[in-house]
Amino acid sequence: MYIIFRCNCGRVNYSKKGFKTKKCVCGKNLKVKDMRIIEKANTHQEASEIVQGLQEKIHGGAYFTTADKVR
Repeated sequence: MYIIFRCNCGRVNYSKKGFKTKKCVCGKNLKVKDMRIIEKANTHQEASEIVQGLQEKIHGGAYFTTADKVR
């Protein structure tokens, strides 16, 4: 079982149920048990898809590019 939650920076993360901490890409160490659970998933693939969908919904469309094309 995986749980999906949101960091204070706005980033959506997921963690396997039972883990105590998760490090967000913003650098914060999050106590998983203190986070409000947004959704649950059975597999890490399902959790990843949910996180991607929520990120797109919250922050707009996602796109991938190389560093030399970023302005």
